[in-house]
Amino acid sequence: MINKTITQAIAERKVLEFYYYGGIRVVEPFVYGIHKETKNEVLCAYQVRGFSRSKKLLRWRLYNVKNMKDIEMLDEPIAPARPLYHQKDKRMTLIYAQVK
Repeated sequence: MINKTITQAIAERKVLEFYYYGGIRVVEPFVYGIHKETKNEVLCAYQVRGFSRSKKLLRWRLYNVKNMKDIEMLDEPIAPARPLYHQKDKRMTLIYAQVK
């Protein structure tokens, strides 16, 4: 089932906040769809702050949407551009929403 908060955040180019494996993450959402191999809904996003098990922030991550809890769109715009961003993410067979 498509998550309306994620699609709205992408359409409005707004930051998302959610709980994911041990802590709150704050990300810029870029591509949301179905993963080619796992068939799970996934979000390709750039993490800007919050919890990170690896302690590495400011990097691209792929999130399994079914494990994202308490998803909230913040009134904070995403960056105009991020290095290494590609539309039509080849890891996905179906894309619900993407930054254009």
